[in-house]
Amino acid sequence: MIPYGRQDIQQQDIEAVLEVLRSDFLTQGPVVPRFEQAVAEKTGATHALAVNSATSALHIACLALGLGEGDRLWTSPVTFVASANCGLYCGAKVDFVDIDPRTYNLCPEALESKLEQAKQEGRLPKVVVAVHLCGQPCDMQAIHALAQRYGFRVIEDASHAIGGKYQDEYIGNCRYSDITIFSFHPVKIITTAEGGMALTNDDQLAQRMNLLRSHGVTRDPELMTHEADGPWYYQQVDLGFNYRMTELQAALGVSQLERLDDYVAQRNALAERYDNLLAELPVTTPWQHPDSYSGRHLYVIRLKLDIVGVSHRQAFESLREQGIGVNLHYIPVHTQPYYQAMGFQPDDFPEAQRYYAEAISLPLYPTMSTAQQDEVVSALQQALEVA
Repeated sequence: MIPYGRQDIQQQDIEAVLEVLRSDFLTQGPVVPRFEQAVAEKTGATHALAVNSATSALHIACLALGLGEGDRLWTSPVTFVASANCGLYCGAKVDFVDIDPRTYNLCPEALESKLEQAKQEGRLPKVVVAVHLCGQPCDMQAIHALAQRYGFRVIEDASHAIGGKYQDEYIGNCRYSDITIFSFHPVKIITTAEGGMALTNDDQLAQRMNLLRSHGVTRDPELMTHEADGPWYYQQVDLGFNYRMTELQAALGVSQLERLDDYVAQRNALAERYDNLLAELPVTTPWQHPDSYSGRHLYVIRLKLDIVGVSHRQAFESLREQGIGVNLHYIPVHTQPYYQAMGFQPDDFPEAQRYYAEAISLPLYPTMSTAQQDEVVSALQQALEVA
């Protein structure tokens, strides 16, 4: 089976983790801050806070922005459920904005229209989570302009996008957002096994997220409510969580980060090769905005179902049967049973539904060979009954 994605672990990664195992610290040592500093320097962000998953990062980001009961969070329906669930964790109401039919990201025009209606009805969002699907950044300048006009805060869910660029600058610099989130899951662009990171240029947001990721406990005298009883003293000043990243994970991240640009370049080269190989097939290949340099976490095609002689499911199953580990990113969140119980209907966001009816994620990862890629294309031709 050729997987849709996989990690690349090299000897230098193994040595980095072994070095930590031989050290005095397995958690809360010097390597996590080293990883944070390296990512901050790479992206141009002022602060970077490592946590145990991107979901945890989304959660503390929402809390740091003050999201709570009675508030609203909006995001894209075409994303993993965590991009929406983070709002529910805080007691907020969640809603969605339909996608752009070319980028598959949250559509700024649909957002503007929905904001104007929400303003009239007194139900504007407090937070909008802009998801950089497949690694291609959203139109962040347009979303930021709307945030200034309508008064909401912006989180970039860049779980797919580390190493990519927007307007020739690395994603993660938070130029057009309050907080940016990265994921380091094994199939992502670089990995820490499990892990995530929140980046921001706001000192107060960084301080709050730092507290929230570690039980709300501090040893900083400036954050305490009264003078310390002694050198052993700490205080819980907020209700936090155990969302910390381990030294082992951070060591892997530091090592992987050294190859980030190479990984993204190879992903882009493979994606461009797919574009050429698939040009004559009845599929729509990913469109890339000229302002973006995608991290290319995923390569999603859309079947031209009015041309092909098989159904979406038949094509998917045929690829799997031929040993091609295709996937579908993602089932629109608003169609999940948990969200349908809130009143969402499948046809609420028609562009998302059209995407779901046609999308297939083809295998793409840096160590993929051209022979494997040729095998994927051959299998796709067979699956689509193309001679």
